Amino acid sequence: MAVRGTIDAGPFVGRGSFGAFDEGLDVISGPFVFDTQVLRRRVGTEKSFELVLDAPADLGLPVFGVPEGSPVELELRLEALMEGVLATGTASVHAVGECVRCLRDVEEDFDGDFQELYLYEDAGEDELALEDEYLDLEPVLRDAVVLALPHNPLCDPECPGLCPECGARLADDPDHTHGDAIDPRWSTLTQLTERPEE
Repeated sequence: MAVRGTIDAGPFVGRGSFGAFDEGLDVISGPFVFDTQVLRRRVGTEKSFELVLDAPADLGLPVFGVPEGSPVELELRLEALMEGVLATGTASVHAVGECVRCLRDVEEDFDGDFQELYLYEDAGEDELALEDEYLDLEPVLRDAVVLALPHNPLCDPECPGLCPECGARLADDPDHTHGDAIDPRWSTLTQLTERPEE
């Protein structure tokens, strides 16, 4: 998450930004905040680079997500347009979670592609804007990762799930059974015959 703070002069805001700024300038900061001043609002000017950043908290879905602090491999290109800065790239992440059918641990690598325009000014309610020439990529990253992740992760497309009676994992015991099902009309009689003697 981007935060506002005072920074000293230097080439980066957080670990993932570039550009120059005055000492003591009050700006938003964070690992996914980028200084676009190097583009100088010159249409067609662009900057491409690759970074490995730490994943922020709660990146992904409740059942399947990217662990906080795990590496996010980011390929990013920033391009100056007439109305703003176009951010295009790919975020590569390693997600972990549980199979929704059998609860076995699941982990997999995913790539989330994104392209978003950050306006210089007059951004609407559903639009993103630069703030003092700084660009916060984290909201776009979150959207890209959520779209890339499966909402119902499976350990295997053919996973049979769990036994509804005892919870056994059916993939481990394909012949698992509890005998023939009893007609519910006879269930009361069965309970009487199985009642322990007093």
